Amino acid sequence: MPLSHYFLRERVRPGNLVLDATCGNGLDTLLLADLVGEGGTVWAFDVQPQAINATRQLLEREGRLAQVRLVEVGHERLADFVPQGITAAAFNLGYLPGGDTGLITDPANTVAALGQAAELLAPRGIVTIALYTGHAGGPEEAAAVEQWAATLHPGRFNVWRHRQLNRPDTAPYLVLVERIR
Repeated sequence: MPLSHYFLRERVRPGNLVLDATCGNGLDTLLLADLVGEGGTVWAFDVQPQAINATRQLLEREGRLAQVRLVEVGHERLADFVPQGITAAAFNLGYLPGGDTGLITDPANTVAALGQAAELLAPRGIVTIALYTGHAGGPEEAAAVEQWAATLHPGRFNVWRHRQLNRPDTAPYLVLVERIR
């Protein structure tokens, strides 16, 4: 999602620690690998071997595999792999583009992963959450994410919802979480 990439470019610097909670075909992972450079680390998660393989192939072609740790488990386990102090976490929810549209991210697992990612953030760190409501299960997941985000303490986090006004209600939109302190 272009808006997510805008915010990631604004915050992520060479040497940072970041995560892609749903690597899919690897586009967010590649951007994050470019931003952190050789001195940084990206953890990229997906439960689908097809997604991990597509991401690996893209990173190999682009010469960015060295700074990426591909993790073939659900993002609800990200705290088992990722250390404290990350600068950014990218979530691109829904289904794998070009994959089985019946295999979608699960609201309960997503909310668990978001909670872990928020706790791992360094001050001024961000979580970008691209939400897709135009498929079965999408509206329910979006509602769960928004409910989770609304409960974040305003003294610790800023939370924004970004929607395009000239698109239908089913168009993808972004929730952005920033850790204040």
